[in-house]
Amino acid sequence: MNKLLLDNQLCFPLYALSRQVTALYRPLLEKLELTYPQYLVMLLLWETDNRFVGEIGEHLLLDSGTLTPLLKRLEQKQLITRTRNPADERQVTIQLTEAGQTLKNQAVDIPAQLQESMSLDDQQTVNLRVQLMTLLNQLTKTETII
Repeated sequence: MNKLLLDNQLCFPLYALSRQVTALYRPLLEKLELTYPQYLVMLLLWETDNRFVGEIGEHLLLDSGTLTPLLKRLEQKQLITRTRNPADERQVTIQLTEAGQTLKNQAVDIPAQLQESMSLDDQQTVNLRVQLMTLLNQLTKTETII
């Protein structure tokens, strides 16, 4: 087997798949005026509001240099507030605004719409997610990411 053939690489299908899935999300998220990374932040906050910036970055595997401008844009859209901890200025808490909480109702069908556009049934979706999370956890050496 020629190890340097593109068809023999693991990286290419993962890269191409990531781009394709993100492209499938784009029209769904445009209706919410969110980018894909902003959507990921909102998903975490809809799950559990009132999170520290570091916690969000840890879950999404994003550094503060990437996360801070993203959070500022969400704040400009009035979907979140950023509040510094008076006891420790390094800690910033992110909380949903009423508009951010309301946006959840508009986003509720996005996972099903994406699954349908990928022509996956429920079991295929679960199996694929388990495989991908297993690989991701192996690469990041953590128990669980999300």
